[in-house]
Amino acid sequence: MTAEPAGPVTEPARAKVNLFLHVTGRRADGYHMLQSLVVFAEVGDTVSAEPSRMLSLSLDGPFGDLLEVSEDNLVLRAALALQDRARPAWARPAQAQPDAGAALRLTKRLPVASGIGGGSADAAATLRALDRLWALETGEAALETLALALGADVPVCIGSRARVMSGIGDVLQDAPVLPPVWMVLVNPMRGLETRTVFGARDPATTSLPVALPETFATAQALADWLRAATRNDLSAAARTIMPEVARIEAALSGLPGALHAGMSGSGATCYALFATREAAAEGARTLRAAERDWWVEAGRMLT
Repeated sequence: MTAEPAGPVTEPARAKVNLFLHVTGRRADGYHMLQSLVVFAEVGDTVSAEPSRMLSLSLDGPFGDLLEVSEDNLVLRAALALQDRARPAWARPAQAQPDAGAALRLTKRLPVASGIGGGSADAAATLRALDRLWALETGEAALETLALALGADVPVCIGSRARVMSGIGDVLQDAPVLPPVWMVLVNPMRGLETRTVFGARDPATTSLPVALPETFATAQALADWLRAATRNDLSAAARTIMPEVARIEAALSGLPGALHAGMSGSGATCYALFATREAAAEGARTLRAAERDWWVEAGRMLT
């Protein structure tokens, strides 16, 4: 460590959206191979960290009461993983901080088990926040390597920028140049477990990897390409388990100005793309008025 510890620090945990998700095969160890164009939205959770000799976690926000502070919590698992990695450096006499901890707070605004990487984004934000708090200067690549042990979606959330994800989530490449796009995200306020959706998937439902263009000039060009060349190979299984997913996709597709709609990840959150902030905001207002039980948010797509 070369810098003095900072604090308190705050990191956003952006919603992760799979614009498409192809299941390209399965490894001998049972892990599924994927290809996905992953982007992030303005909306999300927040992780904050303050100096403390102990490691602790508190929860708040609209969905904070749905989580537990336990050893399975991804925020705490991420904190412990980074703490273990840093311990050898702290053991040196000049850097001795053997009891370094943090008071962590997770403000949970994203629905739980919703297909937009809430837990993964929270874990990634925790790694970034503690890397700053503890002045570790770990670097993005090393954080991504550490993140993979926490879950397949965690590495892509470290940078929280558009990437092409393949392998089991461990192969990350630069995304094409993307145009300004706004999104509406909708969740039925019911969770879908990724393992359950994969279990319900027809094993024959696979897709070949696709070649992505180097750039998309307009939001319409991106939407046209997604519609013509891609799909979400988990959508059929998610609709079987939760038929409301199909109704959400239809509602999004029918909004004025909606260029393309689809399901993110393993569901049940679905998205629609818009060319302007105004169209996305109006679409969100329309859905909130019509479906008061749905979680609806609009925001810019971050590239």
